[in-house]
Amino acid sequence: MVEVNFSDELEDKGYVVVSSTQSKAVIPFTDGDRPLISIVTPYYNPGINFEAAIREMVDVLDSIGVSYELIAVSDGSSDSSTEVITKIGISTIKDVYHLRRQGKGSALRTGLALGRGRYLGFIDADGDIDPKALRAFVGTVALYDPDIVLGSKRHPMSEVVYPPIRRLYSTVYQLLIKALFGLSVRDTQTGIKLCRREVIEEVLPRMVEKRFAFDLELFVVARRLGYDKFFEAPVVIRERITSTINWRSVVYTLVDTLAIFYRERVLHFYDRRM
Repeated sequence: MVEVNFSDELEDKGYVVVSSTQSKAVIPFTDGDRPLISIVTPYYNPGINFEAAIREMVDVLDSIGVSYELIAVSDGSSDSSTEVITKIGISTIKDVYHLRRQGKGSALRTGLALGRGRYLGFIDADGDIDPKALRAFVGTVALYDPDIVLGSKRHPMSEVVYPPIRRLYSTVYQLLIKALFGLSVRDTQTGIKLCRREVIEEVLPRMVEKRFAFDLELFVVARRLGYDKFFEAPVVIRERITSTINWRSVVYTLVDTLAIFYRERVLHFYDRRM
C-alpha cells in the first residue's frame, strides 16, 4: 500500500492533506483496523461557528461509541478556518486542503476517496444540521444494512427551521427530480448521508459533478448500478445566519441536474465500465 505524508503537497491533484497531529496519513491496515464510519465535512469560509460545529460533531461521534474518523475538507478557503482543526488537535480528525476552490461536490469526492470506513458519509460544516442525527444513521445501519441512509426534511420526525423561499426551492426541485428520474427519494439535497463502502467504491469513479448536484448524482448512479436500498432518517435543521443559496446557485443546480439527466438517459454514461 502506498503511504501518503499528510504534509506533502499533492499539486497534481490540487489539494494538500495534513494531520492535526502532523503524523503520517495512510498507515497500512487490515480490514479489522477500519473505523466503522468515515464522515466528510466540506467547508468554504464557514465563519465563526465552524470550530463549535466541528467540536459538536466530535462529541456526538464519541458519544455513539463507534470507531470513526472525521475528514474536514477545505475547498480553497481564504479565511482562518483552515487553522481550526490543528487548534482543536484531535487525532481522529484529518485535514484536507484544496489549493483552489473546486466546488462542494469536488470536496466531497476528495474526502470520500480518502475515507477508510466501512460506511462513508458526509455532513455540512455550517452547523445548520444537528449532528445528533448521526445516532439514528448508525442505528439504521446496524439494523438494516442499507445502501444509503439519507437525512430527509420530509421525514415525519424531522424538525426544520427554514425560510419560506428555501422551502419553495426545495419543493419545486424535488418535484423536478421526481419527474426527470423517478427516484423513490423525497429529499436528495439535505447535506447528511451515510453509504456502504461498496456503494461508494462503485459509484464515485463514475460521478463527475463538482457543485451542488453531487447528492442527486450519487442516487442516480447508485440506482443505475442496482443499489436501491435507500433509507430516510430524521434531521433537525437549525436556523441559519447566512446562506449559500442564491439565484446563481439555483441556476447552476438546475443546469447540473439537466446534465445528469442527459448523461443517464441519452449518453448512458453511467453504464460504462470504469
